[in-house]
Amino acid sequence: MKELVFEPISLERKDEYMERLALSKTKSSDFSFTNIWGWADEYSLEWAWTPNLVWIRQSSTAGSEIPVVRYWAPVGNWDNVDWANCPYMKQARTFHRVPERLLEIWNEKLEGRVSATEDRGQWDYIYDVQELADLKGKKFHKKKNLVNQFKKNYTYSYEPMTADCVEAVLEMQEEWCMWRECEDSQSLLAENDAIRRVLEQWDEIPSLIGGSIQVDGKVIAYTVAEAINGDTVVIHFEKGKTDYKGIYQAINNFFLNDEGGRFVHVNREQDLDDEGLRKAKMSYNPVDFVKKFVVELAEEQ
Repeated sequence: MKELVFEPISLERKDEYMERLALSKTKSSDFSFTNIWGWADEYSLEWAWTPNLVWIRQSSTAGSEIPVVRYWAPVGNWDNVDWANCPYMKQARTFHRVPERLLEIWNEKLEGRVSATEDRGQWDYIYDVQELADLKGKKFHKKKNLVNQFKKNYTYSYEPMTADCVEAVLEMQEEWCMWRECEDSQSLLAENDAIRRVLEQWDEIPSLIGGSIQVDGKVIAYTVAEAINGDTVVIHFEKGKTDYKGIYQAINNFFLNDEGGRFVHVNREQDLDDEGLRKAKMSYNPVDFVKKFVVELAEEQ
């Protein structure tokens, strides 16, 4: 059996990886380079390269001291792989974060060997960019009111994210973390590390875009996003100081009005089975989901 040889996620192979990702034709936020790079330390993510695919392995879980090895769906041209005879499929029997499109391919090519369990907490929320930029109609009435209140109540400026903004954004992130008492939350500490890891390499990841809102020369909100393909942008990180009413609605709306014109959809990632987060994400009226599954493959008969 051919063995996969895993190595740390590296910036040096990001362009090569992004070419493989484009061939997958997926909107899943999990497999964006920014996601696997940003969270590489926290989840002990590694990749292995074979002629047609990149395989991703996770060796830890946030907040757990016990190693938990999980294989994610491989990345590459899923339509052009001889899955039935792929020697590397024998190394792992269970795959996590498998997008629905790949599951459909596996069901066809590996008939009778596939068992899938819906992983609702990992589903990505997909929205119509134009709807969130315009906020028209009754279903967006509350969001529109909050954006308008923000515009009326504060003297602000909005700026697209550039390398020159990174230091000010990191300063705001540290303040946000102190306010949210990140030291008492392993998940918030992990996210803070991922944000810093990404922002410190802003110039090295050309697919990154974003924006920030400033009041009195200080950043009070920011968003970090990435073009995952030609028509979809994914929001990776979005933070705001909540003593400014409507701040989250404002940064979301301003960013999409500024950068959103070249995209059709915006992916706002998962809710991780958090009921409060799920309610908030549903309130923006998703038009679709990137459904994901845990897939187990039976051995060949």
